[in-house]
Amino acid sequence: MSSILRTRLIEDLRIRNYSEKTVEIYVRCVSEFAKHFGQSPEALEEVEIREYQRYLVEEKKSSWAFFNQSVCALRFLYTKTLQKDWLVEHIPFAKREQRLPEVLSIEEVSKLFAKVRAVKQCTILQTMYGAGLRLMEALGLEPNDIDSERMAIRIRQGKGKKDRYARLSPGLLGLLREYWRADRPETLLFPGACRHKRYDPATPGQILKKLCRKAGITKRVSMHTLRHSFTTHLLEAGTDLRVIQQLLGHSNIQTTCLYTHISVQALQQAPSPMELLQDPESEDTADAKQKTPPESDEAA
Repeated sequence: MSSILRTRLIEDLRIRNYSEKTVEIYVRCVSEFAKHFGQSPEALEEVEIREYQRYLVEEKKSSWAFFNQSVCALRFLYTKTLQKDWLVEHIPFAKREQRLPEVLSIEEVSKLFAKVRAVKQCTILQTMYGAGLRLMEALGLEPNDIDSERMAIRIRQGKGKKDRYARLSPGLLGLLREYWRADRPETLLFPGACRHKRYDPATPGQILKKLCRKAGITKRVSMHTLRHSFTTHLLEAGTDLRVIQQLLGHSNIQTTCLYTHISVQALQQAPSPMELLQDPESEDTADAKQKTPPESDEAA
């Protein structure tokens, strides 16, 4: 991809207020597409797009996520930057795999937190779990985002560039105050080695994996698992789905409904068809009792 086209693509994305992460992903996907054919996308059309999609599926064995990221990037490139709307119909999305996320039980979460020794690490992990935050939302927090009067945490420009409020529990507030007294953060609540720069996003995940090994947790756990666990535990505690939707910042209730499929308590509360069946012997006994005439007073 030429530097001119790259610059135009980046400008078009930023003009439409796409996040820097999305800009980075789209540019990388378009660059991979151009590199595959050794030509500028301006010279490539339907045949090449179809061939590239076949390559991603059959040869590269790409995940559905990367495949669909490439589709989104190419659709944007051809419709917005190159203004070739007719090509969009020939850039189909892949059908998304339906996989349930891994979730920790409340007991496993307790074991996990019991293994944390550093106050800062403990506070980051418990803030993510206690408020259901995404990793970048937690790392982007500032000290004044903690509203102790309203018992809420302000999330600035979360996913989809949306602001929202997350719940602040008394226990989490106490931990945050303990952490603040120890570290005295200024610009960022959880800064990196340099107090004015963000914490390395890869570090919390590495710490979490080590803690899981210490706690004897064998599940495949990521930082996002804490958010999944927060949501599932709220659902199992009887929290209304609409409230959970607001806490998570989901635009569509269907996204939140995913968690109804992973709630173990909900599954346990559903009746079993086997339990609804009556024991044949007890049913025959009941019928016999109904057919036997009651003894008369004279016979007694």
